[in-house]
Amino acid sequence: MRTVFDVEKKKNMIIEMEKETLSPNFWERREDAVRISQELSQLKKDVAEMNCLKEDFEIIRDLGEELELEKLEKRIKEKEKMLFLSGKYDKGNAFLTIYSGAGGQDAQDWVAILLRMYEKYCSRKNFKVKILDQAFGEGGGPEGRIGVKQVSLEIIGPYAYGLLRGEMGVHRLVRISPFSSKSLRHTSFTLVEVLPEVKEAGDMIVPPDDLRVDLYRSSGPGGQNVNKRETAVRITHLPTGIVVACQSERLQGSNKQKALEILYSKLYELNKDNKKKEMSEIKGGRISAEWGSQIRSYVVHPYKMVKDLRTDVETSDVDKILDGGLDDFIEAELKLPARNAEYSDAGGKS
Repeated sequence: MRTVFDVEKKKNMIIEMEKETLSPNFWERREDAVRISQELSQLKKDVAEMNCLKEDFEIIRDLGEELELEKLEKRIKEKEKMLFLSGKYDKGNAFLTIYSGAGGQDAQDWVAILLRMYEKYCSRKNFKVKILDQAFGEGGGPEGRIGVKQVSLEIIGPYAYGLLRGEMGVHRLVRISPFSSKSLRHTSFTLVEVLPEVKEAGDMIVPPDDLRVDLYRSSGPGGQNVNKRETAVRITHLPTGIVVACQSERLQGSNKQKALEILYSKLYELNKDNKKKEMSEIKGGRISAEWGSQIRSYVVHPYKMVKDLRTDVETSDVDKILDGGLDDFIEAELKLPARNAEYSDAGGKS
């Protein structure tokens, strides 16, 4: 445990970071100071947890309690997951967006179902979820429920991006359509996009002239105005055509700042994808169309099955998955060689 979880290295990092916090000008750059303080807090928590695990192990071993050893093993495995979350932004927050695809009203309803699934998963992890922007679809169907064309979430919590980034891709649903008068079976698709929280553009230069900022009123189902003032913000990055929006905050300035953060995240992801394509061309490999790749199928009829097409993990307990029980799928994806190879190619930990 001491070597695998690198406790000594973490202790040395704590000493260095504590020295940094004692600097007289530490709080002059507030964002950096907050980030360092959060990392320091997380490191101290990690070391405390490992010391606790070590002490518990020694006590349980001496007592020879088999059942308690099994419980401890589960705690260690949970901690072990963190070893696979060593990417640059894995420890931070995430932006998750769900888009409706082919399937009409069924696809819009599928977005609403996935929204609930991710909210439930985040609740289990004690993550905070905030809806930043939501475009509602058509009404109708059972109980007159309203679908969702697109919804963007901010997910706040330790390792939120690292855990959820493997959810990016196309999700397929097969079921008896509640919108079909003849109770026909329909297949619908949604696209899930997961981005890291990137507070600043960093090395990316984003000239103000490259941005078009539009203001509009926040809205809800049916199109009624939630605010009477134009506090919602939509930003278009003209060179790439990327459009981001935020309407969750009461103040226009706050919505603009959050929209810029999402834009930086999208530009970071775009830059990363371009580098991966360049590397693939250099290596002579094929460039996969990740944007359209189907990662998971959810079948409700004629049988019940959820299957991840990358890891082959599957279950017949569809209700558990749609209620946020995603741990088995996410843990299997974390251990995929292709995912961990990203860090090796980038010169990081694998």
